[in-house]
Amino acid sequence: MLIEGVFAAVTTPFYPDERVYYRKLEANIARYSRSLLAGMVVLGSTGEAPALDDSETNEVLRIAAEAASPEKVLIAGLNRESLRSVLELAETAAKARYDAVLVRTPTYYSTQMTPEVVASYFRTVADRSPLPVILYNIPRCVPYQIPVEMVAELAHHSNIIAIKDSSGSLDRIKSIVAGTQAAPKRPVSVTPVFEAVTQRMLQHAGTQGQTFVPASNLAGGQAVAVAPPVTPMKTRTREVGFQVLTGSASIILPSLEAGASGAILGFGACAPEACYEVFFAWKDRDPELAAMKQDRIAKANQRITGELGIAAVKYACDFNGYFGGYPRQPLLPLNADQKAEVDTLLAEIRN
Repeated sequence: MLIEGVFAAVTTPFYPDERVYYRKLEANIARYSRSLLAGMVVLGSTGEAPALDDSETNEVLRIAAEAASPEKVLIAGLNRESLRSVLELAETAAKARYDAVLVRTPTYYSTQMTPEVVASYFRTVADRSPLPVILYNIPRCVPYQIPVEMVAELAHHSNIIAIKDSSGSLDRIKSIVAGTQAAPKRPVSVTPVFEAVTQRMLQHAGTQGQTFVPASNLAGGQAVAVAPPVTPMKTRTREVGFQVLTGSASIILPSLEAGASGAILGFGACAPEACYEVFFAWKDRDPELAAMKQDRIAKANQRITGELGIAAVKYACDFNGYFGGYPRQPLLPLNADQKAEVDTLLAEIRN
């Protein structure tokens, strides 16, 4: 699976009474689908996944997949503490036609998460997952940083295709890129313009629907549903190695320059176009414009996602026309001073 470009780590909307606001989730996903994002991560850290129960999790995954454009890559966050629960969610994501799963290290028994335990966990998930696995390194939330040497080893697993590194360290991104160069390259299906081919694109191409023929058009016969001819989807093959994505919008450009394939960003939930512009300028080989676009969002990202957190990302979503709302407790909404600060930071970052 090609995981390239900028992905938004989307939020999970709630009513004031903290029920999941599924209609707003649907609206947000539909709007992200009209952007130039490569895709979305559903129920990652920004999506408050640990705060949702199993029923809510399954429904969020289903609704997001149904609302997303077939061309957008969908990645499901698997935020559970046991191997069994993670694999159950992977099955749910596969049934909903997600393209990959994002898997973090278990956290509760942190003192027992030795390198041997963590490596065994990721290998077993990858062995049994019906979808490709993306490793998730987020030391600010998980009291364990996946060693670069372990990433390099796991990169050889046939079902582990990428890592999202949210350490915020450019040096670490460089080390992971260098350490995974020896990982085997895999053939993946891409479109004629070398963009990702998603599970929903393939499903859509194979089931074009049916055409109803009215009874009045038949000579005494019965109305029937006739399947129209299906035009095969045109694809190409591209060789792809282990893919490295940054989780920090403050270092998109230097990460790309270091060999990263893209970024999965909480800041992308509230400012997707501004984040994508960095990637586009870099890909268009305009380093001056790319640097300017990077500088434009670095300070806002650091304060909003790095320091104020999910409540600020959600408020920023409201500011930019997405539905953000309040986080689920124990997280608290922003106070008036913090809202004013976010307003100022985003004054020139409209979407």
